Amino acid sequence: MATVPGPLIWELVKKNNSFLVKEFGNGTASVQFSKESNNLYNLNSFKHSGLANKKTVSIQTAGKDQSVVLATSKTKKQNKPASSLHKSVMKTEFRRMAKAVVNQVANNYYRPDLKNAALARLSVVHRSLKVAKSGAKKRNRQGLKVRGRK
Repeated sequence: MATVPGPLIWELVKKNNSFLVKEFGNGTASVQFSKESNNLYNLNSFKHSGLANKKTVSIQTAGKDQSVVLATSKTKKQNKPASSLHKSVMKTEFRRMAKAVVNQVANNYYRPDLKNAALARLSVVHRSLKVAKSGAKKRNRQGLKVRGRK
């Protein structure tokens, strides 16, 4: 089975697809976002597209257990969607997760152009997993107004 090249897929889906979100700004400035999976910055561009590229990277939460999933696509399994992603779950501290992402994405010659985007996405996902401290609430330091008796 012949595969379709990525630039041709991008030309077909760049202006109209089900994942496209168009935001209109001041004047003629408009920004296009994309809700597709495997898109690190959620921008509608060929570089970040999860539809048009064979090699994609995705970083997301794994659920309630406070872990992060790094998913990379397998280039040989493009026609088998169920087994097309290689997922690795990371539960350690941020520096080790960042080192694992850099090793998997950039040092492994997978997609070195997405290294900064992957680290930015990891930072945002890790920050979203932090739970607010549930300690004693701070009291109001302003004096209470006591009404005097007549």
